Amino acid sequence: MKAELITILGPTASGKTALAAQLCHRIGGEVISADSRMVYRGMTIGSGKDLDDYTVDGEQVPYHVIDIVDAGYRFNVYEFQCAFQNAYMDITSRGCVPVMCGGTGLYIESVLKSFELGPVRFPDRQSLTIGVKIDRGLRREKITRRLRERLENGMIEEVKTLLERLTPERLIRYGLEYKYVTLYLTGQLSYDEMFRQLEIAIHQFAKRQMTWFRGMEERRGIPIHWIEATLPMEEKIEKIIQLWNAGE
Repeated sequence: MKAELITILGPTASGKTALAAQLCHRIGGEVISADSRMVYRGMTIGSGKDLDDYTVDGEQVPYHVIDIVDAGYRFNVYEFQCAFQNAYMDITSRGCVPVMCGGTGLYIESVLKSFELGPVRFPDRQSLTIGVKIDRGLRREKITRRLRERLENGMIEEVKTLLERLTPERLIRYGLEYKYVTLYLTGQLSYDEMFRQLEIAIHQFAKRQMTWFRGMEERRGIPIHWIEATLPMEEKIEKIIQLWNAGE
């Protein structure tokens, strides 16, 4: 029996967004983002929304739970559960396949394990869960390259715009790119210090993500089928479809 949900998870820079979009294009699916910062409007480059990935062969793959609240708002896990449920019901009502994709382990697990966090208890979701595994050295290389590209292509300007309506203290709470670029723009770090410290912080963040995913699999009973990030896209998609059709 096919799972009612496909979940694609992985650390930052593993290529999970492109994989989810390509898979959806192939099977008639729609992406539900499971990322704690992608919910915020105006936080596009720093949060790594990679919206161009949702255009596949000239067609737009629909996505959900992205750009749903203003930056500065304190979005929580229960609100994510509600947003996920609304998106899930909308997608399935139209006969499409929901594909949850993200790197925020707590958000993903709150759906798969149906955490009781608010007045409504949502049903457990039977999911085929795919993990994108990337070699540590390659991951570090991709993180560094992507960070340079984002800084050169508007991330600093994005943070400047956010600082026009948010205090530095509020923006720093979002961590990583928003923390360190804010410290640079407010004169607390030089550009080189900002880059070096941010690069280290992202590497540490990716390591924590993998620790969380291993805990999901080894201690909390969520089976994850791991796929190498370096496999050709078509091969990854075929493997996922085979697992899905087999009812894994």
